[in-house]
Amino acid sequence: MRRLVAAIALMAVLAACSGEKKQPPAAPAVAWSKVDVGAEPVALRAYGDQLLIGLRNRGAKVVPGLVLLDQGKQTPIAIKPNPASPYAYEAVWYSIAYDGKQLLALGGASGGAHSNTRWTVWTGSVAGGLIERPQVFWTFGGQDAGDLFSAVITSSGGRALLGSWGGVETGNDATVWLPQGDAKWNRLSSAKTALQSTPSLLVGPGFGTTLGKSVVFVGSQVRLAPNVVAQEAAVWRSTDLNQGWTRIVLPDPGNRSQANTATCSKDCVISGYVDGKLAIWRLGADGTAQRLQGVPSIPVGDKDKLPPPIVDGDKIVQIVAQDNKVKVVTGTGGSWTVQESTGPQGLVTDAAVTQDHKVYLIAGTTLWETTLS
Repeated sequence: MRRLVAAIALMAVLAACSGEKKQPPAAPAVAWSKVDVGAEPVALRAYGDQLLIGLRNRGAKVVPGLVLLDQGKQTPIAIKPNPASPYAYEAVWYSIAYDGKQLLALGGASGGAHSNTRWTVWTGSVAGGLIERPQVFWTFGGQDAGDLFSAVITSSGGRALLGSWGGVETGNDATVWLPQGDAKWNRLSSAKTALQSTPSLLVGPGFGTTLGKSVVFVGSQVRLAPNVVAQEAAVWRSTDLNQGWTRIVLPDPGNRSQANTATCSKDCVISGYVDGKLAIWRLGADGTAQRLQGVPSIPVGDKDKLPPPIVDGDKIVQIVAQDNKVKVVTGTGGSWTVQESTGPQGLVTDAAVTQDHKVYLIAGTTLWETTLS
């Protein structure tokens, strides 16, 4: 009996040792360093080796600020609110677009009897500054107003503001605003396009970007039928600015899924969740999509913020905040690692990578920097 017990104990030890050998070594933590930009960072936009940092100067006469970081040098960009537009002075940046020449920015401030967001649109250049272009109330407001979330500039120089608006038939439609000259913005109808909601299919975008000349919305669609309510991650893509819209349902949507953010260059890498766990998809320029396999099972819910994924060559980096800790999820060649971070804590709201492989992250109210290895 003693021999049997000893043999079982030895087998357990060997099995434990064998199991330990199969465990991969823990990935080293990512070390971040603070970047002092003089105010609270709220939005990032990278172009080449340049980084635009949208700021919030709490308590200042002009709350929105903007700094260009280039080769370690910070250059403030002039912000010129219109005296006739009081909400411009209080605006917080929601989105900033930059193509190396022109700037387009979307700001918002709560106001009015119902504390709705009062939107402001800004255009300009690094040299000339950002100039607020006041719009009539009905451009972004009114009983049918939805939400705005992205300012974009396509590779051909086409500018657009992206959001949602009261549906032609029901719910909200995905909506595009285009400029008329440099001062006026017009909301375009989504009727009879893939952007329109119907009684059996509700459109729900929440983020926008560009892929070449195309505009890309990401979000989810909700299919409605007798005894059916199904939410699925989806993408809406044009062929050229606001022309030729198609809808693409992202594969392997599980029981409930959502696409939150995207980064596009030659193709698009899209981040979101499936059944409460992190999910990443790739959308090809030809419109084919695949869900990437092996992505670590990290909880992501409706209220969690996912910054756009970082694409550096064949490497995909997704930064996630979990339990007030910042995790760096990296995928290369189908293999994934998860690294803890030293430094940043709190809500992660935006991230960007410059051409020299430097990654910038807004976590809490601080800008952080690291270098991809």
